[in-house]
Amino acid sequence: MQSIAQKLLLQCEPEKSHDFAIKWLHRTQHTPLKWVYSQPTVQKPVKVAGISFPNPVGLAAGLDKNGECIDAFGSMGFGFVEVGTVTPVGQPGNAKPRIFRLPEKRAIINRMGFNNYGVDHLVNQVKASRFSGPVGINIGKNKDTPEEHALNDYLICLNKVYPYASYITVNISSPNTPGLRNLQYGEALDSLLTGLKQAQETLCQTHGKYVPLFIKIAPDLDAREIDSIARSLVNAKMDGVIATNTTLSRDAVQGLPHAEEAGGLSGEVLTEMSLEVTQKLAKSLDRAMPIIGVGGIHDAKTAKERLNAGASLIQVYSAFIYQGPALIRTIAEAL
Repeated sequence: MQSIAQKLLLQCEPEKSHDFAIKWLHRTQHTPLKWVYSQPTVQKPVKVAGISFPNPVGLAAGLDKNGECIDAFGSMGFGFVEVGTVTPVGQPGNAKPRIFRLPEKRAIINRMGFNNYGVDHLVNQVKASRFSGPVGINIGKNKDTPEEHALNDYLICLNKVYPYASYITVNISSPNTPGLRNLQYGEALDSLLTGLKQAQETLCQTHGKYVPLFIKIAPDLDAREIDSIARSLVNAKMDGVIATNTTLSRDAVQGLPHAEEAGGLSGEVLTEMSLEVTQKLAKSLDRAMPIIGVGGIHDAKTAKERLNAGASLIQVYSAFIYQGPALIRTIAEAL
């Protein structure tokens, strides 16, 4: 059944397939129909940033932007689920079409632009979830918020999601929100991290629990930039880093249909780039904080390589779209 559904969805227009899948999972996750996609969770426990994960294989942010299918994805055997990216106010995102498949390379280009229903909606979904595993919440800024006021948007989201998140990811690396990636550098990054850390400390006292902050970075970084970001993260006492987001590079897909579409490229073409960033980042951090590896992980081999490069956990997205829930179990059993 999974295989048939997978093939049918891949024949349809990408965003329509995505919307249909999310709606169907939302409607069935608490019904007997969930047997279609459910499978036992592989028990390979690991503790990272003070959080206990049943296994190291997670769902990356972006697939369940509004947190509407947490229990469905949990039923598929994920060790943890990350939802979002969510913004303070709901927004429609960029104009359609905005998702493009490149099946020859098992790749995807998207320029969604943080389309979501807003942080209040997501919080309600997380509160209603029955999933017992860790739930990460990925936060961002609204498109019309100027760069210099980005911290305000992150703080609005941070305050609202803090009581309900296992960890919080600060997305400063999506290529689809103008100016967002500028927050990865120099004074802009240091200022953002300082503000976030201060808020985290206050929220910890208010709620009586410590929720780790992870920063998600881009793959399009050179060694000097990675080293600079690592120093900033350590100095600000962040709890972890997620490497990496999608890439703007098109070197691996030149000449293919849709290759010139604007947006972030993900999938197997990202494997080596994300692996290299993880290796350099691990060296620069020198075990100061954990890394979640994501980007181009599509089988047990690439998952093991990412862990060997310095990651403590891994996430999948594009490979999950192409391969379905069986991928989760295959990877988890091999780790």
